[in-house]
Amino acid sequence: MAKISDEVKKAIQEIRPALVATANKNGRPNVSPKGSFRILDDEHVLFVDLRSPRTIANLKENPQLSAIGLNPDTRQGWRIWGKVEEFLTSGELFEKITQEYAGKGKGKVNQVVKIAVDEAVLL
Repeated sequence: MAKISDEVKKAIQEIRPALVATANKNGRPNVSPKGSFRILDDEHVLFVDLRSPRTIANLKENPQLSAIGLNPDTRQGWRIWGKVEEFLTSGELFEKITQEYAGKGKGKVNQVVKIAVDEAVLL
């Protein structure tokens, strides 16, 4: 696991959505936008699964992913490589995020995907 720098944390907070790239066990790629992508702590990021059946299926077959955020005006951004550590469907963090999303009208939180970061860089 890698520690996420303060500069990358700031960029993730400011640049949305993230584009999350996954691949199934046969290598077929998928890219999906995630407006919920955020920092959890110095070594983890997460996103919320609202309507991501292919992303989740791929990550269950192959837990590796890459995510990128890019500001088109400045052409600045960030990139992360990591591995799913947990699919949360209960517990304190899941409940906190479910409550947060309850008032947004964006749909039911199916799960929270917790990712251990291998590398995080600014672009």
